[in-house]
Amino acid sequence: MESIVFREVQKISQLWWATLIILGATIIPWYGFIQQIIYGRPFGNKPSPNWVITLLWLLLGIGLPVLWFTSKLIVEVKDNHLYLRYVPFISRQIPLANIKHYQTRTYRPIREYGGWGIRGWGKHRAYNVSGNKGVELELIDGQKIMIGSQKPEELALAIATRRGR
Repeated sequence: MESIVFREVQKISQLWWATLIILGATIIPWYGFIQQIIYGRPFGNKPSPNWVITLLWLLLGIGLPVLWFTSKLIVEVKDNHLYLRYVPFISRQIPLANIKHYQTRTYRPIREYGGWGIRGWGKHRAYNVSGNKGVELELIDGQKIMIGSQKPEELALAIATRRGR
């Protein structure tokens, strides 16, 4: 079993302003569900069938906040690999031997990658939650991966330590 040299967990819900937007977006599905399903009063001028109201409530009223509060980016450097997990979406491992070059840098998430999350196209990818600092990897196959981090220097040092063994 590989030992963990570096571990960082970044939660999406740490963005207070975005959390307010997500919670605000759940108000209408909840209100519609309570109004139409619980009290039996039609919601709106042209009410949707009960199954539609229930589906929207499940997806937007419950699913969206659960997804928001459980999503996180976990970055780990172990003996031979760098592990990226964007819970619940992806899990990826990169052998440290496949990293040709890496550097800490400040980047522009919106301009360079179109924002935060799992972003990018082709051979340019970004895995980030917030901020504008990270470690950019260049792999031996030419792929470039930006890993957003609140501790980019520590992440780069962990990669250097494990690659230099």
